[in-house]
Amino acid sequence: MLDRRHMLTALGTTALAALAPTALFAATSIKPDDTSALLVIDVQNCFLPGGSLAVKEGEQVVPVINKIAKAFGNVVMTQDWHTPGHVSFASVHSGKKPFETIDLPYGKQVLWPDHCVQGTDGAALSKDLAIPHAELIIRKGFHKDVDSYSAFLEADGKTSTGLAGYLKGRKIKRVFVAGLATDFCVAWTALDARKAGFEVYVVEDACRGIDTQGSLAKAWADMAKAGVKRIQSADIAVSA
Repeated sequence: MLDRRHMLTALGTTALAALAPTALFAATSIKPDDTSALLVIDVQNCFLPGGSLAVKEGEQVVPVINKIAKAFGNVVMTQDWHTPGHVSFASVHSGKKPFETIDLPYGKQVLWPDHCVQGTDGAALSKDLAIPHAELIIRKGFHKDVDSYSAFLEADGKTSTGLAGYLKGRKIKRVFVAGLATDFCVAWTALDARKAGFEVYVVEDACRGIDTQGSLAKAWADMAKAGVKRIQSADIAVSA
């Protein structure tokens, strides 16, 4: 039987071993290569200050995203692109208010203020984004009767946007996710990317959350459980 001193020594060694991977990861700069892609999620006027569904401090992600995008040869952007009277809008459900939930055929649906309606200024990408080398824009949420947070799958969990096939066709293995909002479109994108077999990083300071009814903490917990890595923009090597 181990005595107290030996037990403490063993526990200390175990604790150090557990901490070591995290410490090493934080100290190692990540250099995106040809198998890496940056996914910039929904940096649109409706989610920025003055928008109908403004995310607190949402504008602060723009310069961070512009900076890290320079490190990536592969960049994909997404746009929420809703029809007028979309099923996710509280305004189409009598007596319902934004942020309440309802049951739809595909599951629980949070109801939102009208936002990102096709062709409106609110649906436009931020004019301050400076990513001229972005190669693809994925529009999502354009089916009137189903919402779409993820860049990979609509909320029914089966209707594909085609993004996974596009990335795999380009031999992408690692995806880095940034944008709005952390606890909805960013998290759903990250989780679906994992399900599609990609190594996934979420750049925390390049995202902001809505955080309704504990949604932000839950999103981070769900992503951690799925093996999504949580990093900061400073962890990514960007050439001067």
